[in-house]
Amino acid sequence: MHRTRISDRSAAAPGRRPARRLLAAALVALACVGAQTAVAQAAPTAPAASSASTAEAASDFYTPPASLPDRNGAIVRSEPLPLAISLPTLGGPFPGRATRLMYRSTDSGGNPVAVTGAYIEPTAAWRGDGARPLVAVAPGTMGQGDECAASKGLQYPILIEDDSVSVGYEDLSIYRLLSAGIAVVVTDYVGLGATDRLHTYVNRVDGGHAVLDAVRAARSLPGTSLRPESRIGLYGYSQGGGATAAAAELAASYAPDVTLAGTYSGAPPADLTETIKGIDGSALAGALGWSLNGFLQAYPDLRPIADAHLGDRGRKALEELAGMCVGDSLLGYGFRRSSSWTTDGSSLAEIVESEPRIQEVLDDQRLGDRKPSGPVRVATGVQDDIVPHRQSRQMAVDWCRKGGDVTYKAIVLPNLGDKILTNHMVPLLTDQGDAVDWLKDRLEGRRASSNCWSMPLQP
Repeated sequence: MHRTRISDRSAAAPGRRPARRLLAAALVALACVGAQTAVAQAAPTAPAASSASTAEAASDFYTPPASLPDRNGAIVRSEPLPLAISLPTLGGPFPGRATRLMYRSTDSGGNPVAVTGAYIEPTAAWRGDGARPLVAVAPGTMGQGDECAASKGLQYPILIEDDSVSVGYEDLSIYRLLSAGIAVVVTDYVGLGATDRLHTYVNRVDGGHAVLDAVRAARSLPGTSLRPESRIGLYGYSQGGGATAAAAELAASYAPDVTLAGTYSGAPPADLTETIKGIDGSALAGALGWSLNGFLQAYPDLRPIADAHLGDRGRKALEELAGMCVGDSLLGYGFRRSSSWTTDGSSLAEIVESEPRIQEVLDDQRLGDRKPSGPVRVATGVQDDIVPHRQSRQMAVDWCRKGGDVTYKAIVLPNLGDKILTNHMVPLLTDQGDAVDWLKDRLEGRRASSNCWSMPLQP
C-alpha cells in the first residue's frame, strides 16, 4: 500500500478522535496550503510518493543518539529525503534534491541538543553574483507534536498521522527560493521532530541557535554546491520571524563564523506578553498551550506557579496540545479562552502580570534589546491581531535606535476578520514575493537601504 501526500493512519484506530473531525481538520489544512500555492507556477511531472514502510523507517531517524558531537552545527546523521510530488496547483516536484538532517545545537540552558531539519540542493542554476547562496528557513507555527516537523512537511504537505493534522505551509516560500537557484536549509527547531523532548515553542535562544546551527550543518554537508564564500540569508514569518530575529541578534556572540547577508523577519512575536493577549481567544489559541509547555520544560521552576493556577481543564489542554499540530489545534482549541483553564477564571495575561518570575522569563525573551547582525527586513500587517502589529513594529524601532540596518515594511490592508487568522496570514501571502526579492538582492551583494529615518511616519 502506498502512502500519499494526504495520509490517514488513524481512521480505524480505537480511542482516536472521530474520523469526521480529522476530515474537517484536513479540509482546514488543505485550505491553508491551497491559499499559499494559488500564486505558484506549474512545474514538471514528479515521481510517485514514497511507501508507508519508507515513511515509518524515516521516523527512526528522529530519535537522537545517547551522545552528540562536541561542535555546534555538526551533523549527527543524514539521509536522502523524498520530496513531495507537488502542492495543490503545482504540477510537479520541488526543484531540488533534499537531505534529511540531524545536527547538534545548544539549548537555552546551555546543554547540547539534537535538532532535525532538511537541506535542499536546487536544480536551478544561481544566476546572481558569486557562489550559490544559502537561506535558512525558520518555519512558522507548526504545532508541538513530532509529526508537525517542517522537514516531514517537505515530504507530505498534508499529513494526517495518528490524531494530528500537519500542514507544510512553508513549502511555497521554499519553492520560491529554490526556483531562484538558492540553496535552502530548514530547521525543525528544538524538540519538533526529535523525539527526546517537547518543542520549546517561541523560545528566543532555542530558536535562534537552531537557525544558526542549521546554516553550519548545511555548510558541512558533503556533496553540495555551497562554497565557503556563499552568502547566507535567513527567512521567517510569525514563529519563524521571531526565530530569524533572534538569530540575527545572537549571531555575533553565538555564531561569529556565520556572516549574515540579510535577514527577513515577518510578523515576529517580539514581545510575548503582548502576543499572549493577541492569541488568547483567537483561532490560534492552542499556541498558548504550546508556549506554556515549552517554557515549563525550559524553566522547571515555573512548574509550581503553573500548578497553582491551572485547573483540570488547563492541565488536560496542555497534555492534549503537546501532541497537536496546527491543523487539529484550530478545531480542537480554536477560539478558546485561557480563563477556562485556570482555577479562578484569570486569563494567562493576568497571571503573567501577577507573577514576577513569569514576567522575568518573558522579559528575557523580548526581541529588540540587542543589535542585529547585518541588514534586516521587518514586515508586519497593520491589522495583525494575532501577533500584534505594534509589538512587531516596536522591535524594528528598537533595532533602529541601536544602529541596526533596518528596512521596515508596514503592510497596509483592511481588517479581514478579527481573531480568525486572516489578518495574520494574508500579509504573509501579499508580501512574500517582495520579501524573497529583498533577500535575493542581499544575496547578490546589493546594499540595503535602511529606512529607519522614516519610522516616525510609518504606521
